[in-house]
Amino acid sequence: MIVAVVGFVQTAHATIIIGLVVCALGVVEVTGREHFSGYRSHTTLLAAVPTVALEAIVVAVFGDPSDRAWLLLVMVPVFALLFFALRQRFRTARQARAARAARGAAPRAG
Repeated sequence: MIVAVVGFVQTAHATIIIGLVVCALGVVEVTGREHFSGYRSHTTLLAAVPTVALEAIVVAVFGDPSDRAWLLLVMVPVFALLFFALRQRFRTARQARAARAARGAAPRAG
């Protein structure tokens, strides 16, 4: 965040972008760890990040489309597939986490 602020103060566009990318990587790392461990669901954010990255790549390669409907026809299915796959993965991790907690909380014999 400090790099982004320094870039904003100095009006250095590359520095701002680098600072924001580093912040985004930190957010994705923490949310991914929480999501895949079954602690907290971040399905929408984790599905949106690669979708937005793909959209940025498509716009960079093909230019800004005058008709954006085709862009939605590509991005919406990508987001939906990622969303449902990540949601299922969270549910599986949540069940495993609950099972581990139940085993740890059971009274021990002996």
